[in-house]
Amino acid sequence: MKDQKIDLYEYEEELYDSGLQYICGVDEAGRGPLAGPLVVAACILPPFLRIEGINDSKKLSAKKREELYKIIIKEAVDYKIVFISEKEIDTLNIYQATKKGMLKAIAGLNQQPDHILIDAMPLSELKISHTSIIGGDARCASVAAASILAKVTRDHYMEKMDVKYPNYGFKRHKGYGTKMHMEALEKYGPCPIHRKTYFPVSKYYSKQISFELEEQ
Repeated sequence: MKDQKIDLYEYEEELYDSGLQYICGVDEAGRGPLAGPLVVAACILPPFLRIEGINDSKKLSAKKREELYKIIIKEAVDYKIVFISEKEIDTLNIYQATKKGMLKAIAGLNQQPDHILIDAMPLSELKISHTSIIGGDARCASVAAASILAKVTRDHYMEKMDVKYPNYGFKRHKGYGTKMHMEALEKYGPCPIHRKTYFPVSKYYSKQISFELEEQ
């Protein structure tokens, strides 16, 4: 027996049927990489609009994400994309950085949402009615749309960083801990956009601190 296919519009359409109009999806890209920012997006799609092919950004090819990104930007009632820098991630920790990014993205919307669907993160600080959904990017269209906006935006940024820091291969792995990235780290050490608190990046800073203490 095949698994029943998930209808990504079920959550939104139940909310529309209850009389709500502006449903906002929120998601992020870049929690796991060793380098680069966290990117968070909030997106409100028009009521009952169905965009063919929309899904969790991780399940789509780069080409398909780019196509859907353009459609979402064009069709959205409103959207906001924010960056949380690697320095903020190191200072706050990734959990708090994600929360900060989500709250900032929601606050940056011009259109006040009637309800917010969030990928996993509980946001008790919100005054607007909301639902946190585990795996929301694979279960809700508006969250999936936000995940695509965040992922494509972050990929574009890391491609620019590849030009600025060509030794690391950021265009290929986008900052994730691939073999290529590990080898580049071992050869060149970290660059300014690496996350100092993430292992194995952190060990290079530990070495530096130890060396400086020996010098004194």
